[in-house]
Amino acid sequence: MTLTPILTATPEIQIHVIAALLTLALLPLTLFRKKRDRVHKVSGYIWITAMMVTAFSSFWINGIRLVGPFSPIHALSVLTIVNVVWALVEVRRRRIRTHEQILKTTAFWSLGVAGLFTLLPGRMMNHALFGDASVAGFAAAFTIATILVARYGFPRGYRDIATR
Repeated sequence: MTLTPILTATPEIQIHVIAALLTLALLPLTLFRKKRDRVHKVSGYIWITAMMVTAFSSFWINGIRLVGPFSPIHALSVLTIVNVVWALVEVRRRRIRTHEQILKTTAFWSLGVAGLFTLLPGRMMNHALFGDASVAGFAAAFTIATILVARYGFPRGYRDIATR
């Protein structure tokens, strides 16, 4: 493991990585904490802000160009922005279950799936985490992700989100 690829990266990549790591660090505290108190609210605002910084900063990262300067992973950034705004609207309407489901689904796709894409061999995060063992490292990460999905399942999805 070496931080050199991240430390020598452009500022937009560094901002993106820091914001994404912050969202990952706060994930258990904000999304899976049973008691909804001040800690949840404060960490939630920080998580939402970091999530938006992660999503918006991704538009300046264009290593894979399939549609102009964008790649399919940028669709997840758009989805993240829309979902975060939607979740904030729902919590203001006091639809807490809907708010919770939207953010759990967003975390799965925006942090889990997009995070797995960043670990593909040849990508900067793969090199930073796995070094010369890029294929084995990705295989291990993919196996762990598969086991977690098999154990806990996919998030319920948008069709099951309560709207009342």
